[in-house]
Amino acid sequence: MNTILNYGLNNKYINMATQYPNLCLARVISQYKGLYKIATHQGESLANVSGKYRYEASTFSDYPAVGDFIMVSCSDLSEQAVIHYLLHRSSSFERTAVGSINQSQVVAANIDIVFLCMSLNNNYNLSRLERYLSIAYNSGAKPVILLMKADLCDNIEQKLNEIESVAPFTDVIVTSAFDDDTCNKIYAYVKKDVTASFIGSSGVGKSTLINKLMGKEIMATAEIGKLDKGRHTTTGREMLILPNGGVVIDTPGMREIGVESVDLSKSFADIEKFETQCKFTDCTHTNEPGCAILTAVDDGLIDRRRLENYFKIKREAKYDGLSSKEIETVKFNEMFKDVGGMKNVRKYNRQNNKKK
Repeated sequence: MNTILNYGLNNKYINMATQYPNLCLARVISQYKGLYKIATHQGESLANVSGKYRYEASTFSDYPAVGDFIMVSCSDLSEQAVIHYLLHRSSSFERTAVGSINQSQVVAANIDIVFLCMSLNNNYNLSRLERYLSIAYNSGAKPVILLMKADLCDNIEQKLNEIESVAPFTDVIVTSAFDDDTCNKIYAYVKKDVTASFIGSSGVGKSTLINKLMGKEIMATAEIGKLDKGRHTTTGREMLILPNGGVVIDTPGMREIGVESVDLSKSFADIEKFETQCKFTDCTHTNEPGCAILTAVDDGLIDRRRLENYFKIKREAKYDGLSSKEIETVKFNEMFKDVGGMKNVRKYNRQNNKKK
């Protein structure tokens, strides 16, 4: 039975655990409905949060997620452990909690390296990659772009140049099902005590790659379907120990992760640099005179597709987690921001109606 030493434990969390001398340090290695599987120094066991923990948790993100380091009370592995404290996360991937407004839920935590997976067939999409980068930068993990199914691509160099233009400082790995050096390329990043995750659209080949790294069939896979699209196979989250000692958190497709938490300052640094040079501080970058961004587009310094994707992600991040009524209110307020928002418009209409 594996212990916490096999699941990416480092000195940072060992030192944090000294604040709770009467409890045991553990890591969440998989998650079920209302129950967790954890690894301690004694081995693996099931666990649940204490009543006090549940009472004090105010949001979904306060609860443990796969990858979290926690403090538990456990004396016997045959008994269910009790989770008392959640240690500070170094990184986290979040999504909007199902059935909840304005609340996020952590999908995976304490990831060191995140591989942004995109296949080089019909799945290839620069706008999608920019979205991945924005989410990865915000998470706190180091992003590495993983281009898969290179055997299905005839113009790899062209696509590498395109990726260089949108992610100039991000490492890129190119691989395929027939690349015998695939594992070594991944192992160059995922060493012992390093936790990694693979995120990307459903069907790009994440499960196939993890099986290759594990050296055995451990994740379910599916054939490519119609229109060259893969099929979604991963439905849960769990930590896997690689033969070289590294740790992988397998996550479902990117539909799990929204854009409520994105960092555009890194993924769109070129656009935000020009944004500060506009003549007006409230410039909408549509038709205002002195707009530095529109000038940069005309001069070929900013790609129009990239600019439109930047605006799209900003809008989604603003509206994500809101109800349809709240989104409508935000849009109306933007439409009438020059007169103080929708509230002032309604006030003006009421006054006019009284005069009539």
